[in-house]
Amino acid sequence: MATMIKFRAWDKVNGCWASIDSIVLCDDGSIAYLLPEEDDMPPYLEEEVEIMQYTGLKDNNGREVYEGDVVKNEYGKVMDIQYDPRSAAFGVGDYYFGTIGSGKILEVIGNIYENPELLEAE
Repeated sequence: MATMIKFRAWDKVNGCWASIDSIVLCDDGSIAYLLPEEDDMPPYLEEEVEIMQYTGLKDNNGREVYEGDVVKNEYGKVMDIQYDPRSAAFGVGDYYFGTIGSGKILEVIGNIYENPELLEAE
């Protein structure tokens, strides 16, 4: 069974989730995000969209955990999911998913774009 890499996209211009069909590397080195074929809109440009990758884990409610999600652990601590390029791993706070097991101790309670106030309280 093949593993699919999943992404989601936040439209920074309009402040909403964007529907992205594919990612294209342009001749000039820029990146464009193409919309599904039924949309008559021009593609998003790199600076207009924030792309977040699925971590491969689900929270204790079965919800997929993505980069940029705000989660709460079993002790009530609120943190955001971040990708660390130095270790090529997703993590929360001082922990990487490799060290916290299956991710079942986390609950997704929002994301950094729609719910930034969740992190401000911490």
